[in-house]
Amino acid sequence: MKSFMANKELVDPKWLLVDADDVILGRLASKVATVLMGKHKPTYTPHVDTGDYVVVVNASKVKVSGTKSDYKFYDYYTHYPSGRKIVSYDTMMEKHPERIIELAVKRMLPKTKLGRAMLKKLKVYAGANHNQVAQQPEKMEI
Repeated sequence: MKSFMANKELVDPKWLLVDADDVILGRLASKVATVLMGKHKPTYTPHVDTGDYVVVVNASKVKVSGTKSDYKFYDYYTHYPSGRKIVSYDTMMEKHPERIIELAVKRMLPKTKLGRAMLKKLKVYAGANHNQVAQQPEKMEI
């Protein structure tokens, strides 16, 4: 009995549309990461990018459970001495709501070249409008 191994030529990615309005951030990120990796398909192969493209709209309306909005912080380093910057969840939501979803999904993907290629297939928009109308994305329920 032979095992099926997908390759780049056999993959036909679809475009999916996700509405993040009143959805919990972690649940949304785990579903999106699964779709980006291709684990929702029977042809999943770990070393091949078999996932679909995902367009997330209404990122500014995503929710977090409990009191995470008070205690959740994002930090980054500017590569200068004493360059560590810490940004609260509320500040990040005001300035860059799409980065919250991008970071949550990025941390659930593999930390390899393949994971970075999967992340490029994620498009996040703060409002209800998006630029991928020509690809005719199918609506995906979370």
